[in-house]
Amino acid sequence: GLECVVFIPADLEQAKINASLVYGPRVMAVAGNYDQVNRLCCEIVGKHRWGFVNINLRPYYSEGSKTMGFEIAEQLQWQLPDRVFAPLASGSLFTKIHKGFEEFKKLQLVTPKTVIFNGAQAEGCAPIAKAFHMGRDFVEPVKPNTIAKSIAIGNPADAPFAIEIARTSGGSIDGVSDDEIVNGMALLAKTEGIFAETAGGTTIATLKKVAERGDLDPDEVIVACITGNGLKTMDPIEEILDRPTPIDPDLKSFEFAIK
Repeated sequence: GLECVVFIPADLEQAKINASLVYGPRVMAVAGNYDQVNRLCCEIVGKHRWGFVNINLRPYYSEGSKTMGFEIAEQLQWQLPDRVFAPLASGSLFTKIHKGFEEFKKLQLVTPKTVIFNGAQAEGCAPIAKAFHMGRDFVEPVKPNTIAKSIAIGNPADAPFAIEIARTSGGSIDGVSDDEIVNGMALLAKTEGIFAETAGGTTIATLKKVAERGDLDPDEVIVACITGNGLKTMDPIEEILDRPTPIDPDLKSFEFAIK
């Protein structure tokens, strides 16, 4: 029963826009990236006293991400994994999965252990990965330029916390190219039957990259966080897909084609 207004970057994927419009809110398409949208929302909060999920109500929204950490432990029969790969946008999901694990440790619901955290970013918007590899605890804002629009935040709020978790756990934060992201989407679909959006492709591509440089133990229990459905981002994957084989509706046409 609440009036709802949704603010989005104007170039957001159409499937995601439709998924908001279908519920009947007012959707504001802002001519800018996520950082500019967030800045505008902050200005609106100051003047009109609105409540924004991702701005002044953010503590409630971000705390909800802990449930992903809770469910990981539950689905592993109340054990913590050895390593987690997760995409990084603002860094909130990354830090809150870690917080969920720590809370379960305090409640003695799981056996305490150090979980290694690996973060995944698109090279076209990788301020956290860059800061990590340069040994810094702060980021330099960047202008996003990547197909992974759902994680394209150039000035991530939780970056220092994400960097600290990656370092203290013995993990890393890496960037992957758009081509690697698309191939990650295809790899996950072919091997696991899961069609992920570009953020999921980023996670899988980063896992592959870390594995190829020899940083993973084959016996580790590794969780890769896939955070969005591929039906929301169809365009990036289309150019690498095979096309259907056209045949006539008869047996002879089929048998010719199948050869």
